[in-house]
Amino acid sequence: MRVNDMRVVVLGSGVIGTSVAYYLARSGHEVTVVDRQPGAGLETSFANAGEVSPGYSSPWAGPGVPLKAIKWLLMHHRPLVVKPSLDPALWRWMLKMLGNCTQAAYAVNKSRMVRLAEYSRDCLRALRDETGIQYDDRAQGTLQLFRTQKQMDATAQDIEILKQYGVPFEVLDRAGFVNIEPGLAETQHKFVGALRLPGDETGDCFKFTQSLAIMAQLLGAQFRYNVDIQGLDFAGDRITGVRTAAGVLRADRYVVALGSYSPKLLKPLGLDVPVYPVKGFSITVPITDASASPESTVMDETHKVAVTRLGDRIRVGGTAQLSGFDLNLYEARRRTLEFVVSDLFPRGGDVSRAEFWTGLRPMTPDGTPIVGATPYGNLMLSTGHGTLGWTMAAGTGRVMADLISGREPEISMEGLGIERYSRGRATPARLQTAGSNA
Repeated sequence: MRVNDMRVVVLGSGVIGTSVAYYLARSGHEVTVVDRQPGAGLETSFANAGEVSPGYSSPWAGPGVPLKAIKWLLMHHRPLVVKPSLDPALWRWMLKMLGNCTQAAYAVNKSRMVRLAEYSRDCLRALRDETGIQYDDRAQGTLQLFRTQKQMDATAQDIEILKQYGVPFEVLDRAGFVNIEPGLAETQHKFVGALRLPGDETGDCFKFTQSLAIMAQLLGAQFRYNVDIQGLDFAGDRITGVRTAAGVLRADRYVVALGSYSPKLLKPLGLDVPVYPVKGFSITVPITDASASPESTVMDETHKVAVTRLGDRIRVGGTAQLSGFDLNLYEARRRTLEFVVSDLFPRGGDVSRAEFWTGLRPMTPDGTPIVGATPYGNLMLSTGHGTLGWTMAAGTGRVMADLISGREPEISMEGLGIERYSRGRATPARLQTAGSNA
């Protein structure tokens, strides 16, 4: 069998799973995508903040974050919400995250994230040029706004890493950021300055995912929607099939791209994947005055809320809520999003007609996704992208297709795999003695 003749089952049809499926199909593989939803991109990819932001790629775990978190919890419009819980997975995840809140860990994790994110942005541009895919995209950068000089000064460490990886940036005063975002003219006095990342882009992740799924199907990929995934069968160090509500699916390779739901599927295999659902919220606001609206993405650093132009709409996304798999909509979170967009662009859109949404971001404790091989020889992971799934999707799809096809990826995979979490845990040798559930 040639490597480009393999049968591959991709579990999950969000922007990550769909991107993996597209690049695999383009490489000549026989691809089947399985998802419980009736279409592609209907969960976390549906109404995210809309940022393709490699320059803004940073782990949430960093120096000073524990103290900042206490402050955030006490704010009226809180960027962070923690619901009291006895869930051991939450506490293990939080302890691991705290362990990454050092300057050294932050630098390593950010460098890994920027590496994949920058590559992914380049892959997205190439894909757009090759296919003409349209998704309300713009390429006008990200503007990170600072309300205090302390926030502005704290960007020094990020700027050093941006320099290290050749990521373009601009430090702007009020006149400078208003020149980039004229809609901020009447509210500029609220901010001391900004950091602009001109290489960042924006776009509707859901539109992209839906269109890419169609393109993958035209290349021969099959998408099996409305199919519940029940478990993975294995024998020794090989996956032998995927149990679904529609029967067992068998393939040569398997890719898990189930976001926050990946750990539950992988736990019976002895794979401890520290991905936790960090709940985010968004509102989508119809534009009423284009001249008073954002041109691209504007990030309010104080409230950790992104305000993004998507065609004739404004997408406002933010808040990190730790509450397990709760998908309830909370009016307090909506009020925070309405406050930020109204505080920045008071005449830009009609918040009374906003559509309110929530989704679960699959976060790792160090911020870096888990992309690559596992101790099971034919099982690959593509999960844990957190708030950057849209940013990292095209690059993730490309490197996964390269790995499965036996090609050397165009970027280093160092630090992106599960091995950084699996020291002393499952290995092929141990899995051989673990028995079989096939």
